[in-house]
Amino acid sequence: LTVLNAGRRYLKAEDLSGKVFVTSGLGGMSGAQAKAAVIAGCVGIIAEVDEAALLKRHKQGWLMEISNNLDCCIARLRDARKNKIALSLGYHGNVVDLWERLVYELDTTGELLVDLGSDQTSCHNPFSGGYYPVQLGFEEAKQLLSTNPGKFRTLVQESLKRQVAAINRLADKGMFFWDYGNAFLLEAQRAGADVEKRGANKTEFRYPSYVQHIMG
Repeated sequence: LTVLNAGRRYLKAEDLSGKVFVTSGLGGMSGAQAKAAVIAGCVGIIAEVDEAALLKRHKQGWLMEISNNLDCCIARLRDARKNKIALSLGYHGNVVDLWERLVYELDTTGELLVDLGSDQTSCHNPFSGGYYPVQLGFEEAKQLLSTNPGKFRTLVQESLKRQVAAINRLADKGMFFWDYGNAFLLEAQRAGADVEKRGANKTEFRYPSYVQHIMG
């Protein structure tokens, strides 16, 4: 319902075939995102750093394909988008790399390859394993979290700023992004990312929450 209503509200579309939804997280509640994309008929690209979560969703049949190669992900996205194929593709990697690759595609080809975007990392708990920084691989990040949580925190905040910078660039070109109730925008703001709404008070974000704006 969130994906369908986002399409209705932001894209003025009842039919989401050929539209692309990019997000992250295939763990607990976030695992439903892959299935939702296919039910809605769009192309869903979902990043996840934990291979176990990807394999679990694939085994369930909720996730159609898995790839750890961004070149392959972009090629698959383009094909499914062009041919209006409903697809759920799990990218085994950090969502920041995916967002920044989409910016690179925009800058080099002029193509905006994503229509809808969100995030379902566990940003309510970002410094204890709910969000993994792009600067490190999954296992390396887990080790740093254990040995130097202060450094881990710094990397998480740098990563959040990079993620928001990429999202803002794509949103400026027409992508519609929303907060999925996971404190992503709040933690990004605390990290110093550019998420505040222009001309509004500091408690308002430039992107809406799905609770009030999409589902409400």
